[in-house]
Amino acid sequence: MTARRPAATILAAMVLAALTMTGCTEFPAPDSPPPSATADIPTPPGAIPQTTVEPVPDAGDCDALTSLRPGQLPTPRRMPARSTMAAIFSRGRLIVGLDIGSNLFSFRDTITGDIKGFDVDIARAIARAVFGDPNQIEFRVLTSGDRIKYLQKGDVDVVVKTMSITCDRRQAVSFSAPYYVAAQRILAQRNSGIADAGDLAGKRVCAARGVTSIGRLQSIVPTAHITTTSTWADCLVMLQQGQVDAVSTDDAILAGLAEQDPWVRVIGPSLGEENYAVGIAKGHDDLVRFVNGVLDDVRTSGQWQQMYNRWLSILGPGSPPIPRYQD
Repeated sequence: MTARRPAATILAAMVLAALTMTGCTEFPAPDSPPPSATADIPTPPGAIPQTTVEPVPDAGDCDALTSLRPGQLPTPRRMPARSTMAAIFSRGRLIVGLDIGSNLFSFRDTITGDIKGFDVDIARAIARAVFGDPNQIEFRVLTSGDRIKYLQKGDVDVVVKTMSITCDRRQAVSFSAPYYVAAQRILAQRNSGIADAGDLAGKRVCAARGVTSIGRLQSIVPTAHITTTSTWADCLVMLQQGQVDAVSTDDAILAGLAEQDPWVRVIGPSLGEENYAVGIAKGHDDLVRFVNGVLDDVRTSGQWQQMYNRWLSILGPGSPPIPRYQD
């Protein structure tokens, strides 16, 4: 009988045969340098240089912060006939445009999967006023640059997405009275040496596309090299990877980014104020008055302060803005 060959011997023979057939029997000499390769860190998808100069926020001669005076809020589930609110009630849900990358204002809870934040609570207050139920709501995730387009197309009923009131935007959409006032500041690495806007000269700065903070920063620091991204989370990633030197936008958004990384901090004095309001399509004045009524109730009932204490206490003491009405 012929003895069986050990399995290890057979495997070694097969490997040797394969190497011989493919011409792979040569190995580098022991003193040859090891192979090397370098690769650039990829930028987030959609990150592009800002090539145009944006208008400075609130430039123009309109009284940007005034809105329509609210009437008495109707009883939930009993919306006025033939009103925008009646159409929303008939549909069975309020469609709200927001994002899930603005920590503290609107973000997805990594444990529960729920969308939460200050803006989300504002949106749920509107839904409660229509349906008597804050959960009869559908969220549609938008980028900052898509907010006006989705309102004009009727794809959303309202936008509650850290949307600042400006004269230019008021030409395209309507706004509620302001529900929050933010200050534009700077986010940078703790050891960056950046302390205020003057230190951004010639530096790389990130901002989400379509935000008003770009125009203000360009007017203050014309030599800053601005990169725009689809989301604020992408700006944080680029800062962490050293692809930009700073991020600049509203302090409330920057505080949410800073909570995700202990090596970055919000710095410098305010570069200007941003008044957040609910965006509404033109031609729906009844919905503007309705939302202003909801915001009035949120302010006077103490609910605004509860929301602030829950989400934004990291910014220090806060109070709701006082509305101004044009009629």
